Amino acid sequence: MMRSLYSGVAGLKAHQTEMDVIGNNIANVNTYGFKMSRVTFRDVYYQTLAGASAGNGVLGGSNPTQIGYGSNIASVDVINSQSGMATTGQSSDLYIDGEGYFVIQDGVDTDGNSTYLYTRVGSLSFDGEGNLVDGNKRIVCGGNADSSGEVTIDPENPEPIKIEDDLVGKLGSFEFSADGTITGVNSEDGTVVTIGKIALADIPNPQGLTQIGGSYYKAMNNTGVISCYAPGEGTVGSLVPGSLETSNVDLANEFAQMIITQRGFQANSKIITVSDEMLETLVGMKR
Repeated sequence: MMRSLYSGVAGLKAHQTEMDVIGNNIANVNTYGFKMSRVTFRDVYYQTLAGASAGNGVLGGSNPTQIGYGSNIASVDVINSQSGMATTGQSSDLYIDGEGYFVIQDGVDTDGNSTYLYTRVGSLSFDGEGNLVDGNKRIVCGGNADSSGEVTIDPENPEPIKIEDDLVGKLGSFEFSADGTITGVNSEDGTVVTIGKIALADIPNPQGLTQIGGSYYKAMNNTGVISCYAPGEGTVGSLVPGSLETSNVDLANEFAQMIITQRGFQANSKIITVSDEMLETLVGMKR
């Protein structure tokens, strides 16, 4: 009887966690670049009352007799399927048509190396100092143009994209191309100036990224070796200006899973209630 109580409590906790994940998915149904999560369960532990035995020519073999102790959470996985494209009409909004993540400057580590965040949300603009920033005002990385207009992206250490100091305030009519190239028109002489090129990160195992909020991911462990490319190169996709990636939350699926989770929670609570009634009957036998 006590085993059923423990199993019921374990089931309640597992289904509560699943409902938490479903709630977060639904809350972000309109969050650009959001990737939904899913929960998988696993059984926990089994007490073996009798082990398996082999036949001896006189008696046949027997199977093990085991009683389980409920379920718990096996994993909470991020579903990294590509979602649809929402046309915004804003030329600096960029949709990644394929694999890859925008590279965002995060800071430096103890060895002085740059650290990065990653996102699928390409809502970009230039600030007053000429830095290319995202919607959270963090600086976007890639490669800057040299004096000849050529751009090289370091695969391991992309640099913050910035308009040259002598051109800040002079450039306008910015254009973002499918290959990540950014150009602007010099208001003084009307020439087109190449500013730089946006980098996209190729992450071998995006499931290994850690979500930190703000539509950002951080590479911790198990992501594999991350390399940066210009859009359309390597294994990363090209960019579609004037669009953003929508959330990949499927509301119909979430509502269906919500009902299943609710019923699972309800059934486990019933196990606890019935077990309690059985214990009450047992205690009352002495009356």
